[in-house]
Amino acid sequence: MDRQGFMTRLMWIAGLLGIVLAIQEVSAQGEMSVREKVAAAITMPDSDNQIAAVLALKLTPSPEIVEWLGKWKEGLVFIYQDETGATIPVLLGEKKTGTRKVTMRRLDDDSVVKAGDGMSVEVAPLDVEMAETSSKLRKAMKQVTDLAALANPDLALRIRAIEDSAIGQDPEKLPALLMLKKTEQNQKALDALDESIAIINLRSVDTAKRVEAAGLLGRRGSLAAFDLLKTIAAEEKKSGNRKMEEAALLAVKRIEAHISTINATGTMFRGISSGSVLLVVAIGLAITFGLMGIINMAHGEFIAVGAYTTYLVQNIFAKGIDLSPFGKSISIPGMKLSEGGMDMYFIAALPLSFVIAALVGLLLERSVIQFLYRRPLESLLATWGVSLVMQQLFRLIFGPNNVQVSSPTWLSGNWTVNDVVFGWNRLFVIGFAVLIIIATWLVLNKTSLGLLIRSVMQNRNMAACMGVRTERVNMMTFAFGCGLAGLAGAFLSQIGNVGPSLGQNYIVDAFMTVVVGGVGNILGTVISALGIGMADQTLQQYLGNPVIGKILVLGGIILFLQWRPQGLFVTRSRSLD
Repeated sequence: MDRQGFMTRLMWIAGLLGIVLAIQEVSAQGEMSVREKVAAAITMPDSDNQIAAVLALKLTPSPEIVEWLGKWKEGLVFIYQDETGATIPVLLGEKKTGTRKVTMRRLDDDSVVKAGDGMSVEVAPLDVEMAETSSKLRKAMKQVTDLAALANPDLALRIRAIEDSAIGQDPEKLPALLMLKKTEQNQKALDALDESIAIINLRSVDTAKRVEAAGLLGRRGSLAAFDLLKTIAAEEKKSGNRKMEEAALLAVKRIEAHISTINATGTMFRGISSGSVLLVVAIGLAITFGLMGIINMAHGEFIAVGAYTTYLVQNIFAKGIDLSPFGKSISIPGMKLSEGGMDMYFIAALPLSFVIAALVGLLLERSVIQFLYRRPLESLLATWGVSLVMQQLFRLIFGPNNVQVSSPTWLSGNWTVNDVVFGWNRLFVIGFAVLIIIATWLVLNKTSLGLLIRSVMQNRNMAACMGVRTERVNMMTFAFGCGLAGLAGAFLSQIGNVGPSLGQNYIVDAFMTVVVGGVGNILGTVISALGIGMADQTLQQYLGNPVIGKILVLGGIILFLQWRPQGLFVTRSRSLD
């Protein structure tokens, strides 16, 4: 055998031995923890071995790999040589008071580094060497961490990592995405993978791949690729690539249609949710004003009563609250519940907001309103004065600034359906508004109290002659309407901040809703609230100016009342004729 043949065979045997050793090392690493694998990579004799050890981590991607490779890359891992000369990757502890030295913990098993006598070793941070990284090693780390993030067991974080991988359109990320696509089971994650792969393929050198990617993104209505496709269409027009230009323009047209659908659906949802908020606010007024004929300008303050009740319940479930009414300090202790217990505060706040607002309404009716029946102008002036007094009381008790009411976790998220976001708090208001309407209708039409209310409102004198205690009916009716306003305040606390003038922001809209629907008609109030909410949101969407939208809605209401002064539905009763 000649010398050249012998050297060739020797190199082949050495390569085979290297492969066997690499397989053995990977197999051994499979039994090691992530910290031990990273520590072993740090102690490798040269950069090439470190890169090979880091890339071997691709076989077992996990979020923990991201953490420890990140610490290595950020310079938080150091090298310490013990008394025997062994190299140990370590993490530095915090400095002790009165000394410049710190303790060290081993990277591989998190144990404290100790000397031969069993005492923990303390070193000055400047005396230990940082675990260095080269540009090639950092590039290998990034490949591994990108793949590890894509394998995150948390679906939301995994999808976010998949979507982020398309940023920059780096073709080197394609292998990891294609590898994940083979094992991914969740359909949402698969859709995100297809979209990210297509976005990266838009920069492929293969025109067929680019056209295919543009078509897929257009069919999916990809919002992330919208601006990119517009840019590509302009570039291809200049370069003369007609086929790619047409594919990009078609994709842009499809995405624009998808955006129009999103805007229309979102506007409809916002209109329904806005109308539901308005309905919850106005339903109590539909009883006090529509059925009883009392122009209650303090209705907004009963909304604030419900909102502040929710605020107090939240603090009682938490750490308590300190108040200073009329200059005197009052401390209300809290239950200091855990996060799970805190989420239940809103369930307790709903009935309490109704009861507290109803009791305050009962007090107002007994002290002021009972003397003002059939005197609408006097009731307007009196309740306006009560409104000012209540606002000042709120400032004296809770302060002039807004207070924050946190939403429970089960109301803080949202559902995204076909890129349309549906907030849970808005959906809750819509659902509860439906329940309130049903409950109010049942009370007025299917209970003895409702029968008494309707009899007194239609003909007070005849009802009194029949033995109905009209004063008690008036009292209960007014309290019921104020309680509904308190419920509205509880809902509004989940949408915005709570302050002394909270109710004043809704009182005008509430009166308009009741008048347009028809005084005293619950069905009319429902239709009016939804109609005003939809009109308001639609005009804001297409005009791009909420102020002009409000003005146009108000102008439309004025014109409607000129044409139909009694509203959508006319209430027939002797007391109103």
